[in-house]
Amino acid sequence: MEFQSRSTPDALEVRLAGRLEFTDHDRLRDIIDALEGAKPRRFVLDLSTLEFIDSAGLGMLLILQEEAEQRNVKMIVSGPQGDVKRSIDLAKIGEIVTIEP
Repeated sequence: MEFQSRSTPDALEVRLAGRLEFTDHDRLRDIIDALEGAKPRRFVLDLSTLEFIDSAGLGMLLILQEEAEQRNVKMIVSGPQGDVKRSIDLAKIGEIVTIEP
């Protein structure tokens, strides 16, 4: 997985690209550190260029949601496509995390 982050006065936007899978768990700390450093009101996780997500990747989305909640930050998952969207829908992640098209 590759990611790019961008801070605005109101939000931290993180775009994930490639594949989000078990082997990426160590990169999760980098995203959490960016969230902590930015202190935003909103945390937007852009999945529009993510091609694949496995069950560990879905778990990482939930960990990020928990980290955002602990900081009183609204997390939004934006733009999941294809198999990534299907995986998120099957796991019912939308019941816990706000998903936007």
